[in-house]
Amino acid sequence: MRKLHLESENTVLVVIDLQEKLMNAMKDRERVYKNTVLLLETAKQFDIPVIVTEQYPRGLGKTVPEITDHLPEHSLVEKVHFSACVPEFVDLLGKTNRKQVIITGSETHICVFQTTRDLMEAGYQVYIPRDAVCSRTDENYENGLDLMKTAGAVISNTETIIFDLLKQSGTAPFKAISPLLK
Repeated sequence: MRKLHLESENTVLVVIDLQEKLMNAMKDRERVYKNTVLLLETAKQFDIPVIVTEQYPRGLGKTVPEITDHLPEHSLVEKVHFSACVPEFVDLLGKTNRKQVIITGSETHICVFQTTRDLMEAGYQVYIPRDAVCSRTDENYENGLDLMKTAGAVISNTETIIFDLLKQSGTAPFKAISPLLK
C-alpha cells in the first residue's frame, strides 16, 4: 500500500514532450494542458523538482507556451530516444534523491510508456495522471495506460494526485491550489 501514498518531499514531476507540432495532433491537448498546469502549480507549492523533456525539438518544436508560461525552475532534457531515460535525465533524476515520479505528457503509448517502464525497472514508483497524458488515438491512449498499469505504475488522475500531496485542508498550499481546481 505504500506505493499509493505520495510524499511531496520524495516526488519529482516529469513533463514529457508537450511540444508544438506534436500537440497539434492531439485532440485532448487542452485537457492535458489544464491538468499539467495544475500539477506544475502544485509542484511550486511543495518545491517539487520539475524535469521537462523535448523529443527532437528541431523537428517537433519547443514546449508549448500553455506549459512554459507556468513552469517553475526546472531542468530541460532534449532527446531523440523515445524513453526519457537517457543519461542526462537519469543523472538529473538521481541527483534529486527522490523515488516517486509523476509523469504527464505525450504520447501515452510511446514516450510516456517507455519512460515509465524504464523508471519502474530502475526502482522508481511512477504515477500517471490519466487526464494529463494523451495519444493521437483513443486506442493508443488506452493501450499505453494498460501497459503502464501492467508494469506496476499507479494510474490515477490529477485531482487525486494533488490532494494526496496536499494531505489536508487549511494549509498555505491548499489555499493556493484549491481555487485552481474549481
